[in-house]
Amino acid sequence: MDPKLLEILVCPVTKTPLQFDKTQQELISTAANLAFPVRDGIPIMLEEEARALTAEEKERFIKQKRA
Repeated sequence: MDPKLLEILVCPVTKTPLQFDKTQQELISTAANLAFPVRDGIPIMLEEEARALTAEEKERFIKQKRA
């Protein structure tokens, strides 16, 4: 994921910054508790295409954000 693109993308639901999960190829919104897929390098920023984060995933991403 291009770091410059990641800087300007925000969650379409909460308008908060996103984190990129390289292993899962997803953009993470801990505020909305959603993971948006990245397919062939293209972020799919549709709420209906996102999956809900588990409580464990959300906690892990919150900790990564603080580090």
